[in-house]
Amino acid sequence: MADRLRRTGRAVSSGDVALAQAPPLVFAGEVDQLRERLAAVARGEALLLQAGDRPGARAALSAAAVRDTLRTLLQMSAVLTYAASVPVVKVGRIAGHYPAPRTGDPGLPTRTYQAAASTLNLVRAFTTGGEADLSQVHAWNREFVTASPAGRRYEAVARGIDKALAFMKACGTDPAELRSVEFYAAHEVERLDYAAALTRTDSRTGAPYATSGHLVRIGDGDRPPDEAHVGFAARIANPVAVRLGPATTVDEVLGYVDHLDPDREPGRLTFALRLGADRVRDLLPELVEKVTASGARPVWVSAPETSSRAPGFDDVLDEVRGFFDVHRSLGTHPGGIHAGLTGDDGARDRERSLDLAFRVAEFARSPGREHQAASSVRRP
Repeated sequence: MADRLRRTGRAVSSGDVALAQAPPLVFAGEVDQLRERLAAVARGEALLLQAGDRPGARAALSAAAVRDTLRTLLQMSAVLTYAASVPVVKVGRIAGHYPAPRTGDPGLPTRTYQAAASTLNLVRAFTTGGEADLSQVHAWNREFVTASPAGRRYEAVARGIDKALAFMKACGTDPAELRSVEFYAAHEVERLDYAAALTRTDSRTGAPYATSGHLVRIGDGDRPPDEAHVGFAARIANPVAVRLGPATTVDEVLGYVDHLDPDREPGRLTFALRLGADRVRDLLPELVEKVTASGARPVWVSAPETSSRAPGFDDVLDEVRGFFDVHRSLGTHPGGIHAGLTGDDGARDRERSLDLAFRVAEFARSPGREHQAASSVRRP
């Protein structure tokens, strides 16, 4: 790996060499599993829920911070699954699990890796050690939203889930899947040296995998990814997400399809859209129509600004509503949402995210399911 890094034409730091020799943060088999799950989303059989830090956020790495982020994601997932009646694929962008921009500090890559490894260890402990057990659905609501309108609304859903679990138990059914969750990690490719140093060739397939995360994201919604980032993403077997903004052209999007998904594999490519409430209904139809005509089946995700720094939550809701309206009018599948957390006011961000989950559940219901799900999403 060190030789490969040297061939890029830049100096190889001791941090790069250490990362090239370090154990992977995620495993190729997990990446393959996520690709299968995203393929189901692309086919309209599931929803994708992404949540976690906004780019640039630097929340303290602590068990409490990781737990609270996971609880919010689990709450949102419970609302979507219960009200929309579809499986939810959960992907998190967790604090510490992405590299900071280059600062000239030679020890930064190693410290970033160590922080990411610690974070993922906490995530795995929480998601498999009982914290994610669906019987804890009420416990997830403690502390930060219990007294809020969104929290009270969530409790109505939790009571419904309790009744469903009690019914299943009375019937002698207690699936192991209800006691843990599949959780996947995503990160922005801000530094190619970090991602390249953690790329490994899988012994089963001979394909290269970026083991710094299950899903990698390129682009920032306003500035397109450069050729080096696109080239890196094209070479790895991981699913790839591309951020699209209002300035992104149709030709650019079709270029991403050709470079990143030449085989037109469902779920290989995710487009995370931040088009704005005032532009989404104008810009999205042509994007979806032209990409669909190319034979690609990406996952379409609405990724509005949802933090406390957003200009107005009504605009966020209108953008998401427009996203679902466009897909419904075209007969295509709105794949899911991305919600940013840990902003200037973490509790407010989480409450907004939970409120957003209820709204998305309402938008995602097909006409045939509206009456069925109405009681679960109505404010108590």
